[in-house]
Amino acid sequence: MANLYTNPNLDDGASAGIDLPSTKVPPKSQPVITTVSVNGTQISEQDILSEAQNHPAANPGQAVRAAARALVVRELLLQQAKALNIKATPEQLEDGCETAEDAAIRELIEQEVAIPSASRDECLRYYENNKARFSSEPIYEACHILFAAGSDQQTARSIAKARAHDVLKVLQTKPEAFSDLALEYSACPSKETGGNLGQLTKGSTVPEFEQALQSMQAGELSELPVETKFGYHIIFLNRKIEGNTLPFEHVEETIKAWLEAASWSKAVSQYITILAGAADIQGTDLFGSDGPLVQ
Repeated sequence: MANLYTNPNLDDGASAGIDLPSTKVPPKSQPVITTVSVNGTQISEQDILSEAQNHPAANPGQAVRAAARALVVRELLLQQAKALNIKATPEQLEDGCETAEDAAIRELIEQEVAIPSASRDECLRYYENNKARFSSEPIYEACHILFAAGSDQQTARSIAKARAHDVLKVLQTKPEAFSDLALEYSACPSKETGGNLGQLTKGSTVPEFEQALQSMQAGELSELPVETKFGYHIIFLNRKIEGNTLPFEHVEETIKAWLEAASWSKAVSQYITILAGAADIQGTDLFGSDGPLVQ
C-alpha cells in the first residue's frame, strides 16, 4: 500500500527511540450498527435505520441505539406471542388497519399482563395530594399603556422607558386619566378602549407581563413600567378572579385513567424485563442506564 503521508520534518523516530504512528494503514472505522439479535433472530440494519426516524435524539447514534432497543423489545414480544400460539384479528384504527404483528402483541399483553383497576380511594388520595393540578387558572382583567420599542432598538428603548416613567408619575397622582393617556401614548390597538385587554389567563401574554399581573392586587397600578420584548408597559389591574379547585367528582374519571395508564406502563415494563432476562440478546443493552427498562 502506498504511504499516505510523510512529515518531512521527522525521521523514522528510531534515532530518538520514538514509536511513530503508522501512516501506511488508515485507521479502521467503527461500524455504525453492530449485529443485533434476539434468541438468534437477527434484526436487519435497514429495519433499525428505518425505525430510527421515529426516535428523535441529540445525534444519529442515539437515535439508532433507541431504534435497536425498540425493535428488540418488539421481537421479544413477537417471539413470546408465537410461543404461546396467540392468534389475533387486526383491528381497524383511525389511521388505518392494525398489522397482524401489532395485533399479536396487543393480544399477548392483554392475556399475560394483569392491570389492576384504580379504586375510588386511590383516586381520592391522588386528588388530595395533587390539588394544584385540578385548579382552574386565575383570570385577570387589565389595561395597559404600551411604549413600543424592539429588543434590538437600544436608543428607542431608552426613550420609551423614560416616557413610561413620566406618564406613570402622572397616573400615580391622577389614576382617573388612564384612558386618556392610553389613547394619547399607547402603541397598542387597545388604546381605543382605554388600554383594556379584556380577560387574561395563563399564556395570554408574555411571561414578564404575566408575572407582573400575578404580583398585583385588583385596583393597583404597576409600581414601575414593565419591560417586555415589545417595549415598556404601564399596567392597571381592574379585577382578579382567583382560580378554584375543581370538585373531586369532576375529575375522578380523569384521575382513574391516569393511574391505570401508569400501572399499565409499569406492568408491561416488568413483563418485558422478565422476557429479556430469559432471552439471548446480542448487540444492545435493554438494562443500561438509558435503556427502556430502566427509564
